[in-house]
Amino acid sequence: MSGYTPGEQPSADERVVKLNTNENPFGPSDRVMQAIANIDKETLRRYPNPTADVFRHAASRQLGVSPDMILAGNGSDDILTIATRTFLAPGGKLVCPEPTYSLYTVLAQLQETTYGSVAWGEDWSLPMDALLASKADAIYLANPNAPSGTFVSPTKVAELARNFGGLLLVDEAYVDFAEDTCLPLVKEHANLVITRTMSKAYCLAGLRFGYAVAQPQVIHEMIKAKDSYNCDAIAIAAAAAAISDPAYYKEKWEYVKLERQRVSVELTQLGWTVLPSQANFILAAVPDGRGREAYLGLKRQGILVRYFDRPGLSDKIRITIGLSHQNNALLAGIKALTETPMAA
Repeated sequence: MSGYTPGEQPSADERVVKLNTNENPFGPSDRVMQAIANIDKETLRRYPNPTADVFRHAASRQLGVSPDMILAGNGSDDILTIATRTFLAPGGKLVCPEPTYSLYTVLAQLQETTYGSVAWGEDWSLPMDALLASKADAIYLANPNAPSGTFVSPTKVAELARNFGGLLLVDEAYVDFAEDTCLPLVKEHANLVITRTMSKAYCLAGLRFGYAVAQPQVIHEMIKAKDSYNCDAIAIAAAAAAISDPAYYKEKWEYVKLERQRVSVELTQLGWTVLPSQANFILAAVPDGRGREAYLGLKRQGILVRYFDRPGLSDKIRITIGLSHQNNALLAGIKALTETPMAA
């Protein structure tokens, strides 16, 4: 099998404009840093709370759900692994609209589950009929989708949940940059699991913390399939502090959304085709269709973006939205590519 391929992570001393792995350009709030500083030796000597109850209670207050509807994990990738263990037996079938987050395929292979894909509909609309006809045991739907940034309305997701007999997992890793969420649907649909991460919106990619929201009986079953102490004490304290500091983070989300709009407009004016995004990144088609050359040309200028050599994506690059000066460097780098022909 082929494992998941992460984006490039340059060393701390490399001078690059890093717009390739959808990290938040801001640092975590002071409340988070203070929570980490307050960790004492006794806390580190002992095992952490196995279900991260401090976080569950903090998150429940912000999300309007009960603590027993929340499961914490070592990043949302851990949550996705737990869900795959819980709901997909060897020989089962996981289906996703493609292209999407490539880890889903890897998780299916590790579980010895069949992986099936259906193409997105026109303008990246939900392929409802194809998904329902796939005879899947589970459907994973990244929403907003990666790498497109496109969004399926909660109305459509609710329709899929109503008509599907298996698990519908909605991966909301980027939802804080979107205009809506499927979270309210959880109380109505027992087969729906929402997964989220603290890596993007909460500036904690280096910490590794994510969580799921589902009905209590569903979370109860998922807890059986998780590692015994899957979240460390420092991560629990920091994540609880982060989710309890919404004012700080909402300001950062608005900044990213404004910059996303600006970069999209300027790229369009340069002849690029940019998909409407509700994430903290954009997927942009290179005017001459040479996605790899654009990626390499920017890399030579010290600007990292993400390129996917896959059907439907090879003419595009994915660009994380950074700080204003980083985005300006990107736009200048793209203009330089048009002035200097890209190597074949």
